[in-house]
Amino acid sequence: MSRSHPTLGKILTRRIAFFAVLAMVLQLFVIFSDYYWNVGELSRLFVEQETERLASGITVDGKGVRYQLPDSVKERYQQKASGYVARIRDATGALVFESCDDACESRFLPADVNPPDFWLRSLKPGKPLTLVGGRAFAVGNRRFVVDVATIDDPQNVVSSVFWKEVIEHMLVPMSILLVLVLGATLLSVRQALKPVRAAADAADNIDPMDARSHLNFDEMPREVAHLAIAINRAFERVGELMTSQKVLTSGIAHEIRTPLAAIKLELGNIDHPRARKAEADLDDLVRFVAELTALARLDSFDHGIFEAVDLVALSSSVVEQLAPWVYENNHSLEFCPQVETAFIQGAPTLLKDALRNLVENAVRHTPSGTGIVVYAGSNMVRVEDRHPGGLRGRASASSCSDSLGIGLKIVRRIAELHRGSLRQSTSRLGHVFEIIFADQHPKPVSLHR
Repeated sequence: MSRSHPTLGKILTRRIAFFAVLAMVLQLFVIFSDYYWNVGELSRLFVEQETERLASGITVDGKGVRYQLPDSVKERYQQKASGYVARIRDATGALVFESCDDACESRFLPADVNPPDFWLRSLKPGKPLTLVGGRAFAVGNRRFVVDVATIDDPQNVVSSVFWKEVIEHMLVPMSILLVLVLGATLLSVRQALKPVRAAADAADNIDPMDARSHLNFDEMPREVAHLAIAINRAFERVGELMTSQKVLTSGIAHEIRTPLAAIKLELGNIDHPRARKAEADLDDLVRFVAELTALARLDSFDHGIFEAVDLVALSSSVVEQLAPWVYENNHSLEFCPQVETAFIQGAPTLLKDALRNLVENAVRHTPSGTGIVVYAGSNMVRVEDRHPGGLRGRASASSCSDSLGIGLKIVRRIAELHRGSLRQSTSRLGHVFEIIFADQHPKPVSLHR
């Protein structure tokens, strides 16, 4: 699959992030319209936030009440004529902090008045803000009243008040919500796609001719399950086509064998060397037709008939069956097991055909006196031909197949059906053909203890 195709997670992340940013922009517009042009609301927020900053400098301990002006407001309340004044009193009316003169005192509530928890009075309508207000705080079980006033808000504190409200009541909550929604969505998508990923992996291993091979859609979402069902039906149709091919090939082979047998019978009645040559060529043609039929049948093979097969016992059986024919053709045959047992999952008939093909191929394409050695080991069988004269003057490994036949192709196809491969090589004495199977359990038992 191309890496240019984004994952579903990336697509959802981009879309959720886009709509979240769009929602934030719209919310910011709403807040701006609701707050920035609402002087009364801005005045309330100004008093709440400014008094809270001033109250953060109050400390109550065993020595009494101490106050230190916070750094964030020093510039406004340590300098005279800055446009900002403040006063802090305890519940008895005693001053804790003051940054105003007698003129500004007249704008605050009188000292003998028990102030409410919050109060606000606008001295001039509109902006810039000109107001006075106060708010009560409890610090160390003691009540304090913080009063503030501003004339025309020269430092534009109202802007910081507005943006603080935006950050605290919009950006932070919506960011948290975005992370939670995005995380929950991606987790849900990941969980929902687990059976889909498993189905994709299983689809690579589907064999149309294996009746047990199909996509399991039980745990898939309904929409994806429809796709899995369609894939299963498509593979079923492919399997039906391959079965039809098998029937057709078998029919053709049957129709060809009959006239070939009749021709061979007639040639047997002719006493002439050319007739014997024609009989040999006819035998090659019959063998070619049989191999062609076998190869076609392999393409429609059902893996459902696999069973546990001991490569050592199977190889021993094939060697025992072929030994008389090998010796009749002036060759020798030897079996060398490398382990006691070596079980794999496979079709015994096909594995025998593959090994028989290799042995027969070695006999037909090597000179008289050649020794054929069959090895069986852990997940492998190997056939070697050994001639005292070595490879000198002999055909190459690539020519070690019938002139008409397709024996090695059959062996290679059988190996592939068993998740294996056929390897060809040469040694100092001859050719080596080895079928390697995928690693399977149980482990073989070694002969060397």
